Amino acid sequence: MAEPLHTLRWEKDALVMLDQTLLPLEVRYLTLTTVEQVWEAIKVLRVRGAPVIGVAAGFGMYLGLRGHGNEDWKTFRATAQRRADDLNSARPTAVNLRWAVERMLKVADDNQKCPVPEIVDLLLKDALKMIEEDEAICRAIGIHGLEVLKDGATVLTHCNAGALVTTTRYGTALAPVYAAQEKGMRVAVFSDETRPLLQGSRLTALELQRAGVPVTVICDNMAATVMAQKKVDLVIVGADRVAANGDFANKIGTYGVAILAKEHGIPFYCAMPLSTIDLRLADGAGIPIEERKPEEVTHGFGRQTAPDGVSVFNPAFDVTPHRYVTAFITEKGVVRPPFDKNLKALF
Repeated sequence: MAEPLHTLRWEKDALVMLDQTLLPLEVRYLTLTTVEQVWEAIKVLRVRGAPVIGVAAGFGMYLGLRGHGNEDWKTFRATAQRRADDLNSARPTAVNLRWAVERMLKVADDNQKCPVPEIVDLLLKDALKMIEEDEAICRAIGIHGLEVLKDGATVLTHCNAGALVTTTRYGTALAPVYAAQEKGMRVAVFSDETRPLLQGSRLTALELQRAGVPVTVICDNMAATVMAQKKVDLVIVGADRVAANGDFANKIGTYGVAILAKEHGIPFYCAMPLSTIDLRLADGAGIPIEERKPEEVTHGFGRQTAPDGVSVFNPAFDVTPHRYVTAFITEKGVVRPPFDKNLKALF
């Protein structure tokens, strides 16, 4: 079993971040000292996954404000809002990013009578607190997820929602798998490769392999076959935003996996922290869907695989209607239908 990879840590007054664009072939850590560097890292997926980009944005807020200790409160607050708006623009779908920067703004607002340098220090303390909270939340998701896992089960997952989307070794969708492993249970995983950026084969397979969990990579279009062959007992995926009624956005292709699971009578679970739930949205129609560069499809990983000038549609996420979800796994427990009532009750 290899040493776990760490997505980010605060070290010597800088944010040290794993560059996930280089995995699985190279493990390289970046040292980020400016908010612009954090924005770029989030935008180009050096750090990715809803929970951890929220934490990264928290540190980004601090890095973008720590040189403004001599400003008056009004000027400082305006600068903080600009930093928040800039960071939010990096990835529009994952609500955790907005949650984190709004949390940092609230820390500033709640302490506006303090000298600005003290407020800046409080922002750093709160960003560090996010890491502590993330550890406890992911651990709790794993423990509650054992309710839906049996010894000998095989899980199918899509994209990457393991340790690499959080600051901990547990992650969200894979937290029940790691919790089961700790209890000595036998659990195996089918990992969809997850086109076009292959987060399943590059990242999920890597971290599971390093953790000693049996993992098999399949192409996205093989999911129906392994389900029909009764090789899958349940599906667990993560989420980037969950609406009040239980519709949720996750990596493109999740919707199709949910339909396949329903057709084959396989339970379909979504695991995420409460910070991913957006009660301001009544349903999934209001979730903004990020569209990414055509080159991710036409020139994936440096090789051209489509003709010059062809039109490309490249949404990074899709929305799975709540009717396909068996339950949500959160740090407060497993939430079953009716989701419009039971998700709200978590708060």
